[in-house]
Amino acid sequence: MTYQITPDLLERAKKLHQSCFVADAHYDLLKVVCDKRAAGRTNVIATDYLPAIKAGGVNLLICSIYIDDCYIPEMALRQALAQIASLHEEIAESGGALALCRSTAEIRSAVKAGKVAILLSFEGVEPLGCDLRLLRVFYELGVRGVGLVWSRRNYAADGCFFNPVEEGRKGGITHWGVKLLREIERLGMYTDAAHLNDEGFWDLCRLTTRPFMSSHTNCRELTPVMRNMTDDQIRALAERGGVMGMNCCGSFVRDLSTGPANAADLANHGAHVKQAAGAQHLCFGFDFCDEIRAAKGQPAKDCFPYYDSSFELTAQLLARGFSEDELRGVLGENILRFLESVIG
Repeated sequence: MTYQITPDLLERAKKLHQSCFVADAHYDLLKVVCDKRAAGRTNVIATDYLPAIKAGGVNLLICSIYIDDCYIPEMALRQALAQIASLHEEIAESGGALALCRSTAEIRSAVKAGKVAILLSFEGVEPLGCDLRLLRVFYELGVRGVGLVWSRRNYAADGCFFNPVEEGRKGGITHWGVKLLREIERLGMYTDAAHLNDEGFWDLCRLTTRPFMSSHTNCRELTPVMRNMTDDQIRALAERGGVMGMNCCGSFVRDLSTGPANAADLANHGAHVKQAAGAQHLCFGFDFCDEIRAAKGQPAKDCFPYYDSSFELTAQLLARGFSEDELRGVLGENILRFLESVIG
């Protein structure tokens, strides 16, 4: 079904982005910034990204610590620390525009002061190796979210590949991974199920008692790839009080052989989550990666370019019957409520 996006809907969407708390549950910003700083740049976030972030009305970015394959295993810890160090340098250079936050109280305080709040999360725990003690070190450095895996195997669990590959028998969460989950809960961090394979997802449901999120994952019912979640998984996450972020990557939004994905296609996933589990469990988890793809000579895949055009998705959700109250949740309040229930 095609929905007509009128100028009135676009204007309503823009006003919501400027008046509501807006958050993104997953952004690989630190890797790009760290690479640019290594090439001699300074004040990268304020110069290259902040104007468009503010144009989209974004108040909170959950920035992932993502490690490229080429650094694993020997350099994973060093790369993670370099990304955090780069963020601290960027905050110092930003003139008070950015704030590293460790709690919802700090997030609210930063937003009230007109700053963009940043929360840190792992996208794969490769920086820990198999040393559980390092999790406490990263907690003290401000990391509050733990995505157990990226799309590869590590000491904690198996990730799900983007496309089928030749491999042996899949595994779920390992014995060390179970100990890691216990430490995550003890420290008051949250777990992120994005990139876990099905075996690991159901292990997570069985082995934990607290809410968890899937920060950047769409619906397998609409786009049958392993990176997306089944309806049963979406409902299980919702029953636990979790949230699920809509991912902009076109490969997880539609069959790209029939054309590129856009905001309307992604809104279909949002509407499906609302139908399956309720709008209160939906959020943004855009995972903008076209800049990373361009650096590798790969074509663009994101449904829309960046935060300053994200209101197109909000307009599409309005067209699908989302109320403004529901959208206040989707834009950011759902994430904030989730974080408050887990990290405080």
